Amino acid sequence: MPSGHGDEGFPPLLSLALTGILDDVRAQSGGLYLLSSSGQILEMVAKEGLPRDFSAPWERIPLSSPVPVAVAVREQQLVWVSGEEEMARRYPRIALVLPYPYCLAALPIAVAGTIYGAVYLTWPMSHARELAPAEREQLVAACDLLALNLQRAAEQGSPILPEAFLPDTDTPAVSAPQVEAIRTLARLPDGICSLDVHGRITYANPAAADLLGTTAAGLVGQHLWGALPWVDDPLFEDRYRAAMLSQRETSLTALRPPRTWLAFRLYPGRGGITLRITPASREPVRTVAAGDSAAPSVRLVTISHILSLASALTEAVGVEEVIELVADEIMPAVGSSALAMLAAENGRLRVLGQRGYQDRHLVDRFNGTPLTARIPGTQTLATGIPSFFASRAELERAYPARHATPDGMSAWAYLPLIASGRPVGTCVLGYAEEHRFSPHERAVLTSLGGLIAQALERAMLYDAKHRLAHGLQAALLPRSLPALDGLEAASRYLPITQGMDIGGDFFDLVPTDGKAAAVIGDVQGHDVTAAGLMGQVRTAVRAYTAVGQPPGQVLESTNRLLIELEGDLLASCIYVHLELEEQRVHIARAGHPPPLLREPDGRVRLLELAGGPLLGVDPAGTYPVTTIPLYPGSVLALYTDGLVELPGIDVDTALAALAERLSRGGGDSLETLARDLTGPVGSTGERADDTTLLLLRPLY
Repeated sequence: MPSGHGDEGFPPLLSLALTGILDDVRAQSGGLYLLSSSGQILEMVAKEGLPRDFSAPWERIPLSSPVPVAVAVREQQLVWVSGEEEMARRYPRIALVLPYPYCLAALPIAVAGTIYGAVYLTWPMSHARELAPAEREQLVAACDLLALNLQRAAEQGSPILPEAFLPDTDTPAVSAPQVEAIRTLARLPDGICSLDVHGRITYANPAAADLLGTTAAGLVGQHLWGALPWVDDPLFEDRYRAAMLSQRETSLTALRPPRTWLAFRLYPGRGGITLRITPASREPVRTVAAGDSAAPSVRLVTISHILSLASALTEAVGVEEVIELVADEIMPAVGSSALAMLAAENGRLRVLGQRGYQDRHLVDRFNGTPLTARIPGTQTLATGIPSFFASRAELERAYPARHATPDGMSAWAYLPLIASGRPVGTCVLGYAEEHRFSPHERAVLTSLGGLIAQALERAMLYDAKHRLAHGLQAALLPRSLPALDGLEAASRYLPITQGMDIGGDFFDLVPTDGKAAAVIGDVQGHDVTAAGLMGQVRTAVRAYTAVGQPPGQVLESTNRLLIELEGDLLASCIYVHLELEEQRVHIARAGHPPPLLREPDGRVRLLELAGGPLLGVDPAGTYPVTTIPLYPGSVLALYTDGLVELPGIDVDTALAALAERLSRGGGDSLETLARDLTGPVGSTGERADDTTLLLLRPLY
């Protein structure tokens, strides 16, 4: 029987665990995440000390996100952020949405290499700038214990599942001592209100009701900024958020119509805020006045999502990443159930991506629809005018019945994506239930369309360049290695995991009069220029090999050619001339990592070879040649530095690990060995540079 639901007799185990961790280290607030079934998303399952609105942008966090809990899981260690300055420097997306003074710690929940989730905690700035060793030990021990409990529960077939967030309307019972305290507060001349962690008023004394011009019953259960129109200003909620996160007293002053100025003082605590209200002695510099606008103010939770999305979209590369961000950041905020992103291509509609549809063919069937077709997606794209349909009946009144429910939703927002003055696409938000769009909501959604459009335009350009660059690189690298008598060969090329995914690594195997020449190299950079120069260098090496130049001279000729091209890029290279019958190789090196040699008996050694400068540096550079024996059954491993320069791992350590894997896999086929040697290494599995491997094994 699953446990941990928090209802039907099951205790909220995860919430209790989080509360215990907070109490142990006297933290102000925190959240607990579990890893989703896909293993790629952290989902918030418990929170304490702050309202849900504060954490809304981060209730679902992809493991690749640049936020502390995701980093803690990827690096498998505690992440500490000492204050708002460090938060702005390391995690600008969070600092932009929550620009308040507080400290934060994030830790993974993992045991025996299995990740279950993560936890974060915050403290006010009265906490020391660093975690005390005892606090660090307590946090690590608590997370380890929670991971063990999750593991045991899973092994017993009764996994601890997320409990639902508790309703926001719970009102605790009042004890006798509390009744006397309330009577005392009722006798005070100052207005006193109590706000819970969600910002709702749980108590207001008579003086507060008199000063605010209402009744205590009219205040309890509501947000202060929602109960009184003249207090409906983002400044109030911002001060409340600042007080809750920083745990510092704060104040503000507002004008109660027509001429009464009131001072509000906020005293925060872990369970909420005590609000003191007194008449103000003078008009403040920053005020909240009534009657500024008939329309309601934008709620800060909406602004938080807009800021978070805007910050995230500046980092997005590729259309798929833009769609993921909109789905993760916007769909939960606006309550939509599905998302489709449309664009124009050669006069027809193209579905760029979708989320939330049970049957993807409901949307994909519109691929290739002429832009002249009278359906909402094409009309919005062509006119640049947003459309909102609160119900199926509204959509059917505007469009033919056969197009009225194209995706099974019950309400829709069609947002034009306009960038640089031209439409680049349409964002469709679908709602499972009928949904009335207020003027305010329409304005917010239309503004979001502008943010999405700018990112989508950049992403589509990036994807076009990406396809061009990959096509260029695929044309310049060998599609397969030639089959040579007496020689087994295998290769792997893996692009960098960030950026354009292209670069300057190259390799080749060239037959020469009963012998063979192998080359591997690396041109600086990870763009189209690097890929183009890589092709020139590879072609030059092939040409100089074909005319019979020895290894050292091949590199000298290529070096002079690179200098004559007057480019700004340099290249490293190793050139190997194999004499299989003589069981020897001649190697020349130009600033490239030395190869590894696995002897027939399984021993692996690094070949310390004499070498010359990088190609493209010195026109008079020379490249000495080293001759070594190469017996049948040996494996010569040529590689680029991307294979041993890994994030968070020392080069020597990575090289030793590579040699160890090479020694274990000598009996495998070279294809199997190549796959093993280029497999994921390190906690992130990310490559900071292109990775190329060329394996050579003489057979007799």
